Amino acid sequence: MALPAPGSTDRTRVRRLPDKAVTDREVLHRVLDAGLVGHLSVADDQGRPYVLPVAYARDGDRVLIHGSTGSRLFRSLAAGAPTCLTVTLLDGLVVARSAFESSMNYRCAMVLGTCEVVDGEAKTAALDLLTDHLMPGRRAELRAHKNKELAATLVLALPLDEASVKISAGVPDDDEDDLDTEVWAGVVPLAETYCDPVPAPDLRFELPVPDYVRTWRR
Repeated sequence: MALPAPGSTDRTRVRRLPDKAVTDREVLHRVLDAGLVGHLSVADDQGRPYVLPVAYARDGDRVLIHGSTGSRLFRSLAAGAPTCLTVTLLDGLVVARSAFESSMNYRCAMVLGTCEVVDGEAKTAALDLLTDHLMPGRRAELRAHKNKELAATLVLALPLDEASVKISAGVPDDDEDDLDTEVWAGVVPLAETYCDPVPAPDLRFELPVPDYVRTWRR
């Protein structure tokens, strides 16, 4: 059965600047695939809200996240607490002739729902996918997960059943009466990329920097 389009439920419909809403599920996938860190909300047993920065990876029509089995907030998510995951990619600063009209170019995805626990062989596969999402090709050169590492790690899957996507891209939209102001206006593009790698101080072998580090860019 086909999943609902992004922004098609009452909770995910974009009401503020609806022209920036995107209803294409493939665009949702591309935004999630381009990001590395999401922010995951959860309330504790007293109703106090928290937002957790998490590494994640998309696996088909779900998002995988992982955390410590000792985390009370992750245990709450594993028990079915409702959550919201947001991923924002900042593409540029839109510099207008006034502070009010200045803004940002961005791609943002929001996913609502409850998480499911991933266990057994699927858990190992999920952790491998998370590793390769952060650095494609990295998992192939690493040793196997130790049992104690797997026991200390909780892996959750958040279905992409209810989501929205919002994209802002463009140039300043100044008021007509501001166009004669002698103030620079334009767009300052932003990109996320690796900087020069720094070897671990206890590295015991003369090893080249892996290609996946040299070529990574989003």
